Amino acid sequence: MSGGPTRILLADDQDDVRSGFRLVLDSQPDMTVVGEAADGAQALRLAHELRPDVVLADIRMPRLDGLELTRLLAGPESEHPVRVVVVTTFDLDEYVHTALAHGACGFLLKRSGPALLIEGVRAAMAGDALISPQITVRLLRRLSAPPPARVRAPDPLTEREREIVRLVARGCTNGEIGAELFISPGTAKTHVSNIQAKLKVRNRVGIASWAWQSGLLPDEG
Repeated sequence: MSGGPTRILLADDQDDVRSGFRLVLDSQPDMTVVGEAADGAQALRLAHELRPDVVLADIRMPRLDGLELTRLLAGPESEHPVRVVVVTTFDLDEYVHTALAHGACGFLLKRSGPALLIEGVRAAMAGDALISPQITVRLLRRLSAPPPARVRAPDPLTEREREIVRLVARGCTNGEIGAELFISPGTAKTHVSNIQAKLKVRNRVGIASWAWQSGLLPDEG
């Protein structure tokens, strides 16, 4: 990958949504929109032709929906996996679960605003998975509910790493973790990487899921 701007493909059946996303993303010096698709089949074709770094995909699109598009572009059977961030209006658990299971590296609600859209693209490029804060806690509780007879594995983390896990599970960025714990964002990122290795998880969603499953966070209702 070159050191140029992040190349983004937009897939949404609404022209005004694509125009709004393009305006937001093209305003960033490290991002450029290289293509737009009005349906899932067109998005699949353009993804193969343009080789974008990130695809922003709506769920409900004609011809091929965003969940199937995610599976084809980011799933385990994809020959050349592409980072896919799902951006949708629909806050449904089944969509979130399916998108993540199909390899999505983010799930954002359109109403979350432009700042989170930009952060979602940057998180995808950094190997993280960003989920809109509105659905994070609910999603993680349901993903992480352990079987009744499960025996908890030994905790491999240090106390500082446990503090960081709690903040990750609440949706904090590296910058927010650094501010909370009086460390630099770079140090926070290093801790997060070490935690992923210790827990054998792929991303921040895996860390947060472990936190809920291990009872590290209190039930907040």
